[in-house]
Amino acid sequence: MELPKKYKVFAEVLENMDAESRLRFIPADRDDMPGYDLTSNDYMGLGKGVCMTGKSNEKHYFTSSASRLLSCHQNSYTKLENLLDSLYSKNTLLFNSGYHANVGVIQSLVVEGTVFLCDKLIHASMIDGLRLGSAEYRRWRHNDIDSLRKLVIRYKDADRVVIMVESIYSMDGDIAPLKEIVELKKEYDNVILYVDEAHAFGVRGDKGLGISEELDILDDVDIIVGTLGKACASMGAFVATNSLLKNYFINTSRSFIFSTAFPPVNAEWTYRMILQLVSMNDAREHLKTISGIFKKGIKDITGKDSNSASQIVPLIVGDAREAVNLAARLSLLGVKALPIRRPTVAAGEERIRFSLSADLRREDVDSILDILAKAYRD
Repeated sequence: MELPKKYKVFAEVLENMDAESRLRFIPADRDDMPGYDLTSNDYMGLGKGVCMTGKSNEKHYFTSSASRLLSCHQNSYTKLENLLDSLYSKNTLLFNSGYHANVGVIQSLVVEGTVFLCDKLIHASMIDGLRLGSAEYRRWRHNDIDSLRKLVIRYKDADRVVIMVESIYSMDGDIAPLKEIVELKKEYDNVILYVDEAHAFGVRGDKGLGISEELDILDDVDIIVGTLGKACASMGAFVATNSLLKNYFINTSRSFIFSTAFPPVNAEWTYRMILQLVSMNDAREHLKTISGIFKKGIKDITGKDSNSASQIVPLIVGDAREAVNLAARLSLLGVKALPIRRPTVAAGEERIRFSLSADLRREDVDSILDILAKAYRD
């Protein structure tokens, strides 16, 4: 099958690197290879002895001592990537954090002829990736499909258009209109869809793969970013995409190439957490239920509604000092919820951000609402 035009530039970059013998690849695990290992940055020799032995005498190292492109300890990473590959039916690549993933991937996508169309409320790390790459980008009104459509039509003759959204937005808890965006994407051959599922991975979908799974559009999303330090109770992040772009990111993403990889033992822990997450559908349904109850409770107490459709439920206060004071009153009464102020949110949008967890019982939610009612009245 002929490669779509929007991808040809990435294939050409890889072909040119290969012709010049500059093509990078992740090496196979070399832990048991005889001889001297002179590839890592374990300058004092401490890393070689810092490991734990698991089943069948497997060694799980606490430090990689090098980037993925140099490290001799690869088995834990490849095992985790293979698990994610099987879940998403895509090719995945691990990063040290969601910030590293967004900055590195977006920066590497900045090539001539590319225009980025960004929801106005995308995460700071996505904006930083655009700025580091000196990208040409335009912002569209938050979750406004008509605003996006006008921009897609304006740039229909560009070599490629990258639409960038979060599936669940971190400050408002609302959800991107991904179904409509996918339908729009299908009308134009030059569109690449980039979805950050940081706040949905583990939380939404039958297996916890995010809103894209919940809406059955995984095959229609070109690039998915998921973080491992939120619902997955670990650290790091991953990008799920096609084999061409994975190879391209290995060779062009600076945050991947030039960062020491997170500890292999962390990959082992993450593997176990994901196996647990995929079977937690009852907990996901419970979280969705109590989040709806909590949102309604906030409206009943304060008269203020929100667009939240997730476990992130904001209470818009509208004044920085009052947000700080309300958070302090809540803390004294036993509820920790932090005030969010400029520049994280716009002036006048200051808020308390409540982030709910599936381990909260219904009676816990009722107690928290009772405390909020007292703190709000005071």
